[in-house]
Amino acid sequence: MSDHEITENTSAGDDAVARVLARAEQRSSGYSLFEQGSAQALQRPATTGERDGSSYDGDQFDREDRQSLRRVAGLSTELEDVTEVEYRQLRLENVVIIGVYSQGTLGDAENSLRELAALAETAGAVVLDGLLQRRPHPDPSTYFGKGKAEELRAIVASLGADTVIADTELAPSQRRALEDVVKVKVIDRTAVILDIFSQHAKSREGKAQVELAQLEYLLPRLRGWGDSMSRQAGGQVGGAGAGMGSRGPGETKIELDRRRIHTRMAKLRKQIKEMKPARDAKRANRKRNAVPSVAIAGYTNAGKSSLLNRITSAGVLVENSLFATLDATVRKNVTEDGRPYTIADTVGFVRALPHQLVEAFRSTLEEVADSDVVVHVVDGSHPDPASQITTVRDVMGEAGARGIPEIVVFNKADLVSDDDRLVLRGLEPTAVFVSARTGEGIPELLAAIDAILPRPSVEVDLLVPYERGDVVTMLHEKNTVLSTDYEEGGTHVRALVNPEFEERLVEFAR
Repeated sequence: MSDHEITENTSAGDDAVARVLARAEQRSSGYSLFEQGSAQALQRPATTGERDGSSYDGDQFDREDRQSLRRVAGLSTELEDVTEVEYRQLRLENVVIIGVYSQGTLGDAENSLRELAALAETAGAVVLDGLLQRRPHPDPSTYFGKGKAEELRAIVASLGADTVIADTELAPSQRRALEDVVKVKVIDRTAVILDIFSQHAKSREGKAQVELAQLEYLLPRLRGWGDSMSRQAGGQVGGAGAGMGSRGPGETKIELDRRRIHTRMAKLRKQIKEMKPARDAKRANRKRNAVPSVAIAGYTNAGKSSLLNRITSAGVLVENSLFATLDATVRKNVTEDGRPYTIADTVGFVRALPHQLVEAFRSTLEEVADSDVVVHVVDGSHPDPASQITTVRDVMGEAGARGIPEIVVFNKADLVSDDDRLVLRGLEPTAVFVSARTGEGIPELLAAIDAILPRPSVEVDLLVPYERGDVVTMLHEKNTVLSTDYEEGGTHVRALVNPEFEERLVEFAR
């Protein structure tokens, strides 16, 4: 055996010993180490469709804007930092994610942590490691417990991480106490989701909704140091400690910040309320013309925008990240027999969706509540699709869409094995399997939408004067014409119409 081969075998043996010792150390420390692997919410990169008419899904002009500014890891010249984490410069953050689970299996807890990793990656961070601890309840002081928090500080220091993300919504006191122990910035799941929304919101209404949710989250978490807690003095006196006129009651800086936040929140709520009439007018116009509406709802990154692009070539941004699209996009489509309907892509849902966002985006969720059919898109390749379905239906119930007819669609069918299809079929026996990437199952989905959309139900017998050809055209375009005869007095039409049209056709009734 050569010297080179002996060296390779020795190094391989050393690696094996190191792995065994590392696993033993993890078990002894009381942690369950988050195993390496890609975040479950993110899948392999999709190939770009060619413009051959079958796989082309529209010009995605937003993609260039989204990717126009990217930070390159390892090229920053920023010096080793600082404990005043609130004033740190924006940069590519190295994060450690943590979680506590008291019930359920370890697999469920790891799935939740992998989803948090995907959220952190979407927000622009690099996930270095993840830690799970089993406890009956999170520690009310430091979330992880004081002893484990000290061990977490050692892990953060050894990895060079500058942020810790908890897989829950931390109380302000928990966040502050854990920051004091680990000496780096600590945020929670809600803060990460709000950060993603603030990056991806583009429309005026979307930006206002996100800002309102951020302020509601920030209000109880304001902190102050030094001068921030001093009293504001009147007149020309500089502040506390400036002699006569500076003593006594007044408004502290943190109280001033709270008042300004309340004022800004009131202004944002007024702006969002003022945007509602324009949205209602568009929706009322569609209802007046009896155009049925279909809403695509589902878990984030399930492929809703990809499905809309596949059906209508809408050109909506498609990206392998969570919450890539926030603003509702409405496109027109027609059934096989020529009946028009609208199909809308809506914001995605996620487990433990912050209640601030549910409230702020209630106007966007109205697209789901006011639709005639909901296409519920589920990621068929996800390890736990049942929890996705439950999460989406809970949020839809909060939005008032529980009684609307629903078509469950298992997307990414090209990644699902035959055995997994049997399991998914057991979850939803009437579901449709589709692949927005390959086009599989799209005809079956369109047929299911066609079958469930409301059809014209009122039969009318009309004699329409020849100079009113617009009425005959409307009957052909938006209703179902049974027969047409041309008589001396005009066009004799028998048709099935929507109830909205019946009153407008009374003057032509025979």
